Amino acid sequence: MVGTVLVSHSRALAEAMVDYAHMMAPQAVVVAAGGLEDGTFGSSYEKIEAAIEQAQQGDGVVVLMDMGSAVMTVKMVLEDMEDDTVAMADCPFVEGAVEGTVLAQSGAALAEIVQALSNVGAVHKL
Repeated sequence: MVGTVLVSHSRALAEAMVDYAHMMAPQAVVVAAGGLEDGTFGSSYEKIEAAIEQAQQGDGVVVLMDMGSAVMTVKMVLEDMEDDTVAMADCPFVEGAVEGTVLAQSGAALAEIVQALSNVGAVHKL
C-alpha cells in the first residue's frame, strides 16, 4: 500500500489530519510530520525525512503539504533522498489527505494517486 505523509507547520494540525484520514481509510498508512522538534510552528527536515521512512511500506509514499516553507522543505528532503518512489502531491491539504488515503487503501499505485490528487483542487464546493 502507498503510504501518506502529511506535512504541516502545526504538529496538532498534522496529527488531527491523520485521525481524520483514518476515519475514511482506517487501514491506510498515514504519518504526520508537523511543527518543529521543540513543538513550535515550522517545517522540520528531520521530521519529514523520518515520516517518509516510516510511511514507506514498499509501494511508495505520497507527501502532502499545507503551504509555503513546508513545500520548500519537502522539496529539499526529496532532492536529497533521490528516491523515485516518493512524490509530492499538489492539492488542498484536507481534501487531498482524505482522497489520497482512500485511494491508497483501495490499492491505487503512487502515480495514480498523485494524478488524482492534482485534480482535487478543481472540485468546487458550491
